[in-house]
Amino acid sequence: MGMLQEFKSFAVRGNVIDLAVGVIIGGAFGKIVESVVGDLIMPLLGSIVGKLDFSNLFLVLGDIPAGVPLTLDALKKAGVPVFAYGSFITVAVNFTILAFIIFLMVKQINRLKRETPAAPEMPAATPEDILLLREIRDSLKK
Repeated sequence: MGMLQEFKSFAVRGNVIDLAVGVIIGGAFGKIVESVVGDLIMPLLGSIVGKLDFSNLFLVLGDIPAGVPLTLDALKKAGVPVFAYGSFITVAVNFTILAFIIFLMVKQINRLKRETPAAPEMPAATPEDILLLREIRDSLKK
């Protein structure tokens, strides 16, 4: 029973919940970046380079069975080993964009942290000798 209670206290701790929220949002954000790269950036790069579809750039490393079309999906389904460097380019661009966006977010958060005014400092504690002098003064007034 002690282990269950220990796990419960661990699971509801703030850091674990923050981490779970971060993972969920990160997954959704990754899908957005993947769409931006696949649907917006790669077609633009493809049109500049010459109407290339980077996801279909590959080298065949084995024998192609008869009747299998020369597309990446068909070759993978047929079990033909392929060196799919176009997919790697897409993933590398995804990573670069995601890393850049996270860099901008961290930079902005750090800037906002610097701009927030510091909490007013508590006045320094009165030295002991001053307290003793005040006590003497107050006792003389009586």
